[in-house]
Amino acid sequence: MKKMASFSSKTNNRSISLPSRSHPATQIIEEELNRLKTWEFSASPTAEAVHNGLIGLGEVHKCMVDLLNLPLTLQALSQCQNRKWVDEILDKSVRFLDVCGTTRDLVSQFKEIVKEVQSLLRRRKEDLSTNNYTTFRKKMKKEAKSLITALKRMDHEEVVAVMEVDDQLFSAVIRVLREVATMGISVFQMVLVFLSTPNSRPISKWSLVSRLINKGDQDNVNEIESVDVALSSLFKCGPNEVVEIQFVKSRLENLEAHFECIENGLDNIFRCLIRSRSTLLNVASCQ
Repeated sequence: MKKMASFSSKTNNRSISLPSRSHPATQIIEEELNRLKTWEFSASPTAEAVHNGLIGLGEVHKCMVDLLNLPLTLQALSQCQNRKWVDEILDKSVRFLDVCGTTRDLVSQFKEIVKEVQSLLRRRKEDLSTNNYTTFRKKMKKEAKSLITALKRMDHEEVVAVMEVDDQLFSAVIRVLREVATMGISVFQMVLVFLSTPNSRPISKWSLVSRLINKGDQDNVNEIESVDVALSSLFKCGPNEVVEIQFVKSRLENLEAHFECIENGLDNIFRCLIRSRSTLLNVASCQ
């Protein structure tokens, strides 16, 4: 098991180029950041781990919106003579919006594909085709890997070099905004690793069932993979096999519920990103 922040290996050393002095105004967001850093994930994250990461990141972004809209923060940022620091945060914010929006679309579209398969099963169609499911799984895997690459590029970018800053509030704000970006990269990489899980390996349904009922393995079962295996097993037995159909239905219902939670988490973060970017744009226009 690794710490969540370990997805971003270089950024932690690079992001705190400003003095690490804290400030009362940044105390709440720093507490949320520290809480998020203590969470753990596996190399193959489950839907629950992804959802928890999004909840934690959502709380961090709520605090960031509140911090940016404090009169003292707005004054400190507006009076800054070095526009490059604000531009750096603005640049990352628009790229995070793109990553978050695209990820949210993938989750929403996949959720609809899952509902489509559920509808086919309810109607007990002889010609049970999951071509749309299989095709979209490949698309989602490809786009998720592309977004992971983009996040890795962000993680390895050099930040604007700065000298010692006299304004303690300004220093603390820039530092925590960079740390929020670092954690955002980590959490979104975890989400995308989950979405890009390889198409099911050739394991039997009963092997999967054994893992699902074994408490030691439950937390390591990727919900997308479990649906892949269940559908594969159904095709081998035929669409009229009642036991197989019930097993597939249970896996699909579980996956849909998890994706609903993940989509809500992404929606929340997306709204916070828009609000914080709007505030930063207003600050930039006043400089």
